[in-house]
Amino acid sequence: MSGDFGRFTPPYGSFVVPGESRRRVGVGVDTDVLDLTTAAPVVVPDHADLFAEGSLDAFLAAGFETWHDVRHALTEWLGDEAHTKVVDHHLSPVDQVELVLPFTVGDFVDFYASERHATNLGRIFRPDGEALLPNWKHLPVGYHGRSGTVVVSGTPVKRPNGQRHTSTDDVVFGPSVRLDIEAEVGFVVGAGSELGEPVPLADAQRHVFGVCLVNDWSARDLQAWEYVPLGPFLGKSFATSVSPWVVPMEALESARTHPPERDVALLPYLDDDGAQPWALDLHLEIRLGDEVISRPPFAGLYWTAAQMLAHMTVNGATVRPGDLFASGTVSGPDRDQRGSFIELTWNGVEPLPLGDGSTRAFLENGDTVTISATAPGPGGEDLWLGEVTGTIEA
Repeated sequence: MSGDFGRFTPPYGSFVVPGESRRRVGVGVDTDVLDLTTAAPVVVPDHADLFAEGSLDAFLAAGFETWHDVRHALTEWLGDEAHTKVVDHHLSPVDQVELVLPFTVGDFVDFYASERHATNLGRIFRPDGEALLPNWKHLPVGYHGRSGTVVVSGTPVKRPNGQRHTSTDDVVFGPSVRLDIEAEVGFVVGAGSELGEPVPLADAQRHVFGVCLVNDWSARDLQAWEYVPLGPFLGKSFATSVSPWVVPMEALESARTHPPERDVALLPYLDDDGAQPWALDLHLEIRLGDEVISRPPFAGLYWTAAQMLAHMTVNGATVRPGDLFASGTVSGPDRDQRGSFIELTWNGVEPLPLGDGSTRAFLENGDTVTISATAPGPGGEDLWLGEVTGTIEA
């Protein structure tokens, strides 16, 4: 898939020039990266200090009006032919720089927002019971992850060790043998909130800066043994990969759509009937090596980012600039739209056939997984949202 962002998107990231240690803020422009740290005094002189340190931290904290002003100035500047030579002076081919984690990750929360994914796992693990647990359609289920192991795309993923419960009823220790992916969309918080003050649905736009792509790697065997009764722990905390680009919400206006019709009445703080639509018509693609194995659609997720944020703060918990929350695995109704190997192979019972004649149940050492995505743009063209990749190491 092309890595061309065009000049409307443009996403934000951080990069390092070979031979230097100093980070710079970058903007994805076509197939290049624009050095915003050096260009900001020309493009956005009133906000140039926000990019001086080379990360997005200060920019995220600056708030909605600043995000809007900077984006407006950038897109006008990039689209003005009179500035072509100046723009070119600040551009470098993206493959000639090192993309790094663009912001300091605060808290990390992972949700479970896809009804298809939750239903599939329910049928796998509770074949004789209800697929969805009683709370699932009343609130966005989630868990707090570990921000210290959120890593930028391209960082190798070391196969985790832990306890496993075997089919012979033994408890053993060793490397996970059921290592999996979770194809997700992440939401990056900009403006924070005050302790004790929930963020209502109507205010989500002022707090959610943009989206990135997420692979929340999962050791299914470790998780299965440890998660009762308190949920995921070591089976999820060893690595979460994120794309190096954050696409601002303002670039995704054409991708907004209505969420699926809910068949359970929601409490007022989650009821988005008649509100601004927060579902997003994003199209994910998962590749194992060079082979496409799934294309999950994001538009069908039951819970939206605004609802996740509202639920996450309804008890008075704060959010801070750089907090990251993710959708959970994105899965569609068809087998080739499932966002994890546990679904694609039905917990290993139906191994996935590959183009070279081999099959795969779960990830093997040396496997490289890449998740990319597109979204509808304002002129009917597709916007590329970047990709997140990782290779499994022993």
